[in-house]
Amino acid sequence: MNTKLTLHFDREVIEKAKKYAASQQMSLSRLTEYLYRQITSGDYRTLSEFPVADWVNQVSEGEANYVRRSRKSMKNEFMASKK
Repeated sequence: MNTKLTLHFDREVIEKAKKYAASQQMSLSRLTEYLYRQITSGDYRTLSEFPVADWVNQVSEGEANYVRRSRKSMKNEFMASKK
């Protein structure tokens, strides 16, 4: 059953979140539901324990970028760090 919920956020955060949700082909409501579902599905004592916390901060600040890297480039980076 769906329930309507009213939330108040900073306008800039909402605009960025709407753009992000649209880029993922989902509504802002579904994105919010997804995040709440993730938060409530684990055993987290604080938000800092929540593994998506950094990602949420990045999205709210407009800095979230997904960078695809090949296995070869990751392997080369790992090997270079061991030298």
